[in-house]
Amino acid sequence: MTEGEGGRMGEEVPASEGERTVAFLLSLRAQGVRDLAVLRAMEKVARERFAPARFADLARQDVSVPLPCGQTMTAPHTVAALLGALDMQPSARVLEVGTGSGYVAALLAAMGGEVVSLERYRTLALAAHERVAGHGYAACVELRHADGFVPDRTLGRFDRILVNGVTHAIPEALLMRLSPGGRLVGALRVDGAARRVVVTRLADGGFDHAPGPAVRLPPLVPGLARAL
Repeated sequence: MTEGEGGRMGEEVPASEGERTVAFLLSLRAQGVRDLAVLRAMEKVARERFAPARFADLARQDVSVPLPCGQTMTAPHTVAALLGALDMQPSARVLEVGTGSGYVAALLAAMGGEVVSLERYRTLALAAHERVAGHGYAACVELRHADGFVPDRTLGRFDRILVNGVTHAIPEALLMRLSPGGRLVGALRVDGAARRVVVTRLADGGFDHAPGPAVRLPPLVPGLARAL
């Protein structure tokens, strides 16, 4: 191989975009992610395009990434686990609480969802809108600056609800946005630890709560942010 074909002898050749994507997906599979729909969405939606520029080099690693307003992008393995538990169906109406960077909203859209995403920080909501639109999902993702703990009744009901954070209890106003047979995935703080929870709305209007494993997610705060 000549110097022009492969760079200087002994130099490490940077990985291509495709190689980085494959390595990213393999790392998720090595951690137990097996849901093909989730993996396909994570292949299609480039996480680095949603991360702040100074942290773009961390986007293909399984770490949380800082965002403005003191928020974070959840680590990819945790995101994959939440999406797998959500059991997405084609053309499902999905409500997301806590837009953050917009990455998860784009993943939900890539999985065929019709998404409404609520973010309490106007700064994050505006930036997420630009990123989601830039990725081509503006038509199937509606981003709102709103309190996800009290979603507007005019939104109707949803087949799936994803709560991107830890609460002490799932707000009743949020549960009432769930269609019969629908599923909500979030996290509850139990005995000092955050644990994933899957809530299914039954045909009789009741709710079945199925606790899951420990999960690393930030706490969710109700209300709209006053300054940001």
